[in-house]
Amino acid sequence: MNNPKIIQTIKGNPHQIVFVGFFIYAFSLGAMFPRLDDIQTSLEIDKAELGLLLLCIPLGLQITLLFADRLVRAISLKNVICLGIPSICFTQFAAVAVNQIAFFAFFLIICGAFVAVVEVAINLEADRVEHALGSRIMNRSHAFWSIGFFSAAVVGALFSQFKVMLEIHFLLVCGIAFLISKIIFEDYIVASPRHTNVTKIKKFSLPTGPIFVMVLFTMSAMLVEGASIDWSVIFMREIHSASPFISGFSLAMAAFSQALVRFFGDNLLNKFGPILISVASLFFMFLGIFLVVLSNSSTLAILGFLFLGAGSAVIFPMAISIAASRSDRPAETNVASLTQFAFGMFLLGPPILGFVGEAYSLRWSFSLCIPLLILSCLMLLIMIKKEPYFSN
Repeated sequence: MNNPKIIQTIKGNPHQIVFVGFFIYAFSLGAMFPRLDDIQTSLEIDKAELGLLLLCIPLGLQITLLFADRLVRAISLKNVICLGIPSICFTQFAAVAVNQIAFFAFFLIICGAFVAVVEVAINLEADRVEHALGSRIMNRSHAFWSIGFFSAAVVGALFSQFKVMLEIHFLLVCGIAFLISKIIFEDYIVASPRHTNVTKIKKFSLPTGPIFVMVLFTMSAMLVEGASIDWSVIFMREIHSASPFISGFSLAMAAFSQALVRFFGDNLLNKFGPILISVASLFFMFLGIFLVVLSNSSTLAILGFLFLGAGSAVIFPMAISIAASRSDRPAETNVASLTQFAFGMFLLGPPILGFVGEAYSLRWSFSLCIPLLILSCLMLLIMIKKEPYFSN
């Protein structure tokens, strides 16, 4: 980021600025997940207790998402990015620095609150820039989110392999996030809202009927993605006795395949249409789950996580575009209500799987994704009939 020409090129293109925002957001949020094995050891807790602690992130997220749309309108995007994103990782640093279960839970709740505001703000800006450009960028935006998570997974795997202290790791990521955010977003001017003639905003960002269908449609992808992030590292250690680097590599591969599909996702949607892409996504998630659950080697499990990343790639970004394009309510409200429940599954579901993993096996935990995949297939049939997006 020291090259002025690169910085000026990024600053001259709003969509590239949005891409950087997604990258650094995921890089900051993802710092903790490849180190969950180390955190579990440090706190001396089992998988069920770790899952219970991880519920604190969705708790903070769900509470904040009830009014996140109003916070986004009241706080400038620059402040949301420059202060909110580094704070996500700083709360992780504070949690491991104190290293007590009660304080760990408290700081994860605060982390979830920051995640809620950043999630709504950055997705809303991506939709506005997409509308202003007249071409799809939502999937590429989320590709950079996946690239950020991939980078965080690789860094975390290496730091875990070489036993770098958690505090040093998280504080370093926090500093990087703040520096990049400050450089890129200091002078950024937000894009104009997609809609200007909308009805009065309701008190809470609860989903309408069509938004709720989208929530059910995205739940399988969010659970698959969240389960891979939360449990792939521990799965590889417990089921296949993998080294810290190979365990972290499984998470990195899921993020890599997700990033790759998302990067080309907008072109794929334009070429093949949302129906075929949705069907293919669900198929690859089914395939990935079966490979992980039935794997008898680390290689087969990593291949399964690779398919899970690819299959879950475009479902949520596509739903965000559909929600934001609706004119029945402000885009902020529709995005917040979709995110409130869909992204909640991303954070809420995987910790619950920890209880199953502790009682039975993590293989059984991942198999619980199958019913939600069947539900997504049913919701896709409804959306094909009801949503104009699928007829474009």
